[in-house]
Amino acid sequence: MNAVVFAAGWAENGRTGARERLDRFWNRIADVGAMSPIQRTVIDTLMGNWRIDNSPGYLALDLMGRVLSPYQTNPLNLNPLRDVLEEVVDIDLVRYASGLNLFLCATNVHSGKVKVFDNKQLSIDAVMASACLPFMFQAVEIGGEHYYDGGYMGNPALFPLAYNSDCRDVLIVQINPLYRKEVPTSARDILDRVNEITFNSSLMREMRAVHFVNRLIAGGKLDPQAYRITRIHMIQTDGEIAAMHASSKLNPERMFLHHLRDIGRRVAGEWIDAHLHCVGVESSVDVRGTFL
Repeated sequence: MNAVVFAAGWAENGRTGARERLDRFWNRIADVGAMSPIQRTVIDTLMGNWRIDNSPGYLALDLMGRVLSPYQTNPLNLNPLRDVLEEVVDIDLVRYASGLNLFLCATNVHSGKVKVFDNKQLSIDAVMASACLPFMFQAVEIGGEHYYDGGYMGNPALFPLAYNSDCRDVLIVQINPLYRKEVPTSARDILDRVNEITFNSSLMREMRAVHFVNRLIAGGKLDPQAYRITRIHMIQTDGEIAAMHASSKLNPERMFLHHLRDIGRRVAGEWIDAHLHCVGVESSVDVRGTFL
């Protein structure tokens, strides 16, 4: 979502346009979310908790999701996220005028294979497919094929960057924690951690391949003219994000979205101050220690 909205704004007015479009998109999400029955309780609000798993609406949704599918709870396949996306994003502008190469990843429901949509294949359906969580939304049909969220097979998929770009630096913005010290004990927390591990697993596998190729090139076992070293950089969320309950991912409250934006801006600024000098020179993250 952020990539497409960013590109739409960039195509119109560069950095300023990208910021304005992102601000408009997420504020519209907050507008729609304000009408949702899933809201923080008064106690959570007073305590400064962003979690919404104490909300009766959330508990009802969680229970229904265990026995009913989106095809039963939402047979008309209504999706306010699609409406906001169509309102904010001119997809043709993104495809032809942004000057940015976008690669959106989805998972083919039939084959289990990864599907990467590039600029020529971009559509609102492709964007929705890339964020289609199967227990919340019906699979998105494109060209007779059905797709789920791309995170199951590529979160993110790195190979399109290697195949379609001359840039040797890859910057990963890591949201889901790779490591948690605590062992989950409740059923809900166990499921949340399993989801994090599942969505991180594809990245782990790709980083192992990147490290292997880099090591062969450095050891002179691969022709550097035919293969290239990939420098990896990563902006990791701080402890505040990791400490947030998984239910907060469904919290569209405007104050919360602005809070996340401010955290992201601060963490990105800290990364720039500490590691910008590594870009074009070397990896700024220990790939082996972090991923292998």
